[in-house]
Amino acid sequence: MPLMMSEEGFENDESDYQTLPRARVNQRRGGLGWFLLGGWKVLCGSCCDCLVRICRRKKELKARTVWLGCPEKCEEKYPKNTIKNQKYNIITFVPGVLYQQFKFFLNLYFLVVACSQFVPSLKIGYLYTYWAPLGFVLAVTMVREAVDEVRRCQRDKEMNSQLYSKLTVRGKIQVKSSDIQVGDLIIVEKNQRIPADMIFLRTSEKNGACFIRTDQLDGETDWKLKVTVGCTQRLPAVGDLFSISAYVYAQKPQLDIHSFEGNFTREDADPQIHESLSIENTLWASTVVASGTVIGVVIYTGKETRSVLNTSYAKNKVGLLDLELNRLTKALFLAQVVLSVVMVALQGFVGPWYRNLCRFVVLFSYIIPISLRVNLDMGKSAYGWMIMKDENIPGTVVRTSTIPEELGRLVYLLTDKTGTLTQNEMIFKRLHLGTVSYGTDTMDEIQSHIVQSYAQGTSQPSSGSAGDAAPSWKTQTSGPKVRKSVSSRIHEAVKAIALCHNVTPVYESHVGVNGETESAEADQDFSDDNRTYQASSPDEVALVRWTESVGLTLVNRDLTSLQLKTPSGQILSFYILQIFPFTSESKRMGIIVREESTGDITFYMKGADVAMASIVQYNDWLEEECGNMAREGLRTLVVAKKCLSEEQYQDFENRYNQAKLSIHDRALKVAAVVESLEREMELLCLTGVEDQLQADVRPTLELLRNAGIKIWMLTGDKLETATCIAKSSHLVSRNQDIHVFRPVSNRGEAHLELNAFRRKHDCALVISGDSLEVCLRYYEHEFVELACQCPAVVCCRCSPTQKAQIVRLLQQHTANRTCAIGDGGNDVSMIQAADCGIGIEGKEGKQASLAADFSITQFKHIGRLLMVHGRNSYKRSAALGQFVMHRGMIISTMQAVFSSIFYFASVPLYQGFLMVGYATIYTMFPVFSLVLDQDVKPEMALLYPELYKDLTKGRSLSFKTFLIWVLISVYQGGILMYGALLLFESEFVHVVAISFTALILTELLMVALTIRTWHWLMVVAEFFSLGCYLASLAFLNEYFDLSFITTWPFLWKVSAITLVSCLPLYIIKYLKRKFSPPSYSKLSS
Repeated sequence: MPLMMSEEGFENDESDYQTLPRARVNQRRGGLGWFLLGGWKVLCGSCCDCLVRICRRKKELKARTVWLGCPEKCEEKYPKNTIKNQKYNIITFVPGVLYQQFKFFLNLYFLVVACSQFVPSLKIGYLYTYWAPLGFVLAVTMVREAVDEVRRCQRDKEMNSQLYSKLTVRGKIQVKSSDIQVGDLIIVEKNQRIPADMIFLRTSEKNGACFIRTDQLDGETDWKLKVTVGCTQRLPAVGDLFSISAYVYAQKPQLDIHSFEGNFTREDADPQIHESLSIENTLWASTVVASGTVIGVVIYTGKETRSVLNTSYAKNKVGLLDLELNRLTKALFLAQVVLSVVMVALQGFVGPWYRNLCRFVVLFSYIIPISLRVNLDMGKSAYGWMIMKDENIPGTVVRTSTIPEELGRLVYLLTDKTGTLTQNEMIFKRLHLGTVSYGTDTMDEIQSHIVQSYAQGTSQPSSGSAGDAAPSWKTQTSGPKVRKSVSSRIHEAVKAIALCHNVTPVYESHVGVNGETESAEADQDFSDDNRTYQASSPDEVALVRWTESVGLTLVNRDLTSLQLKTPSGQILSFYILQIFPFTSESKRMGIIVREESTGDITFYMKGADVAMASIVQYNDWLEEECGNMAREGLRTLVVAKKCLSEEQYQDFENRYNQAKLSIHDRALKVAAVVESLEREMELLCLTGVEDQLQADVRPTLELLRNAGIKIWMLTGDKLETATCIAKSSHLVSRNQDIHVFRPVSNRGEAHLELNAFRRKHDCALVISGDSLEVCLRYYEHEFVELACQCPAVVCCRCSPTQKAQIVRLLQQHTANRTCAIGDGGNDVSMIQAADCGIGIEGKEGKQASLAADFSITQFKHIGRLLMVHGRNSYKRSAALGQFVMHRGMIISTMQAVFSSIFYFASVPLYQGFLMVGYATIYTMFPVFSLVLDQDVKPEMALLYPELYKDLTKGRSLSFKTFLIWVLISVYQGGILMYGALLLFESEFVHVVAISFTALILTELLMVALTIRTWHWLMVVAEFFSLGCYLASLAFLNEYFDLSFITTWPFLWKVSAITLVSCLPLYIIKYLKRKFSPPSYSKLSS
């Protein structure tokens, strides 16, 4: 339904779209037709949901007051701090697995038929012919589920029994992770997982801050800086935490991992101490301490932690092929009932006709063969084994063996960015100064300029203190008329890059330093080989590494100062006066520093070109060069500076502090004060950093696009970064426009922006998580409809739950199959929600690969996984499923012909072992050998990915192909039975011998007809089955007359019937391939 194009008048009509879908639903509901067509399912489902809601009514989440070290003071009972990933427990395991099996019509049908054999009047053959196959299927399923469940249980147990140190009045005690309560004071060592959501109270680091790794929470591999609560960090000793009376007020548990609001209050101080708490004072569960030892007070446990709230539980995935086969079996069941009714009607409904009807239903039960499930399940296991044994995609693991066919039916691929498409390794590539540009091959020139400028500075006659390292041209900076030399401009640019960042150098302790913290070590050891850099953005680390490579090295940093080392080994010290961190709104970060030696105050700023263009002085090159770098796939940052006098700075500081204390609109007032500084800044340089893509990402994405798969990139990263990677990875092709969806916060803005987007044609969409949320709230249907028409979509700043929500949206609105691929803990929800989840074992740990259905080691392997294995699995299962059905239908047709000729008697044509042997030893191996068939060589499938488009249309298994098989079965069954009856001699026993032998030969020949590429095992299977049948003739005295079987008449009659049943089909297949060949056969010829 199109959106209104006019912008006036829509505000008045608040209900314009919301009422429509509801109205449609209301029209559909009601009436007996609705009830019979599935309304009963909806009603039953609603009743069950109500019962479940009543049984486990969710406790409302509330804000809380947590007293330090006093769990007993908690007003409410909070959940246990346990991790639970199991699907079942001891009581629910058997009922749960049985329900999952018997909710399929196929299995339920077999159960009913098998149970009917306990009724004497309905008994047709031996009990084992019905119960053995069903028992086998159930046993295999239960064992498989039990193994998975035990593994999950062991993993959970391992996590829950990890030991942590808990502070008590009597000192430290060890507690299990599962025994931690709200209010406990927990000590977490370096490289230890944080067990519950905590507020950061103390650290062993001198500067009162520590780093944590959050890769299992938000998927980002860079370290995050966390700051302690000032009041508790200042206490002389750890034990003093119990001598003060303090509490934390925390907001109610919520999903957002990037925000937190709370207060810390110390009551026993005079006056009371209040500190506001934000996200930088929190330590979320599932993150890992990267530096020092931390002490925190637990505020949320178990189900209420951010990591658990953001995890969705795994659903039992069912492949589309299984659903299609389920539909076909329902159609077959209908045919079976109709056939039985016709038989009883032709009898004239005489005697106990309903008993005869039931007997006929059981007689024709072979129309739906039990071996269908067994064959398909064994086939799936075989495909899984082939995928894991493929040498071209080493390390691939199949974790869910029930859905390999899904790999051949995908329409949407939703991929993470960091670590999936990219390696998350930044490399500095370009420095542009306006008149001159330096690339990787000319960095040595920059190095020589830096060495030279600092050498000049030190050669001046002076007192020789570190401060006099300032270069000789320092005085020129205030005079705008003097044109600076290239050397001085390079020096200023490099110095700005070395100072304007949030990077901290970390020094690993040497072995032998007993118990000393790293920072203590760092004071003495500034050696290069011992230093690693940590920051919240890998871009910043790349910039600082680059300044180190050209001679200006960041050697130390704390909350108030930082030190740089010059090429000659001198240390320059700077005081950090203010820091303005990067935000997605401002798109820039700034720092005000005072040089220790000269006392000069400088305001440095770097940020995205869109944010900086209006801040820097007029120039004619910035926009053009940014465009050039972006086209090369580089992430650009503009660097600028402004020199401040002491008065200017004091005036700014007063206004800034005042704004920070205001209660209303604090953020706006602070931003306004900072903006007063951001005027007419001097543009220093433009930097270009490259995020290296994974190997062969571009050809793989192109392959997938040519295969008709639409690719959506869902990332937690910034909009600019996401757009940049989308271009460099060729997710968005070079000649395509990109529509960046403007930030929207209400219905009106969303409406106007959607209208603007509707007018664009064939362009990629880039949208942020917040705007997406607003669009989905008001215009879900319209947004999805427009987004699905885009060749590519990029969603940035997505939370883990939003990623899963997008997957579910596509499933509901398009009814197409979705695949999600990711490598971090933040991708687990998305992977579990998708029809097919693929995890990459990456730097971000194994969480995603363990939760996925398929685990690969590199993104490029997805091409072969889909084009080759997906294709083969789907094609083979479709052929196998239909052939097994054909095998059942042909024998049911013969039974129907037999019964109708012999006065509609409900007597079986073949009894006992003949029926079991027919479904197993005589035909099982050749039929199952279809799992080795392939229509196209792997090289062809990868060379012509367009072949994949045909698979998504589902033409290999449809009602059309199914009807063709039904006609073949009816034709062959009729020929075999009538042929045997026409040619039978004197005794009935010959009819059984002739028709059964012809049936076995026909099936073997039909397998040969279906096969497209022969494999030596197929030939072995054909001859082995024929050999088994001929050998077993000697033992089947009760069914066959051996003296008749060895005569010529028997041989020519069987040959004649088999020829008539198969030859026409061979001729039709030959003509079809000659005059209307399928697309793949054109390629292979």
